[in-house]
Amino acid sequence: MTNVLETVRTYFATRRQIRKREAELNRELAAYDTPSARMDMEAILARHSSHEAREIEAILRRHALNGMLRNHS
Repeated sequence: MTNVLETVRTYFATRRQIRKREAELNRELAAYDTPSARMDMEAILARHSSHEAREIEAILRRHALNGMLRNHS
């Protein structure tokens, strides 16, 4: 039973760390909110494999979509 509890605690601690890292990355990438800043970031991402850039590209797409939705509501 102790092993199961330890596994569950580790799982939740890991999830908290992942959410914290994602939130920090999200905040940092929110600064790329102008077309020129986005182009700079896209140029940086182009130097990396699609696998490496996937998470950042997804966040940038969400930011762009949220910006479009805010501007049209």
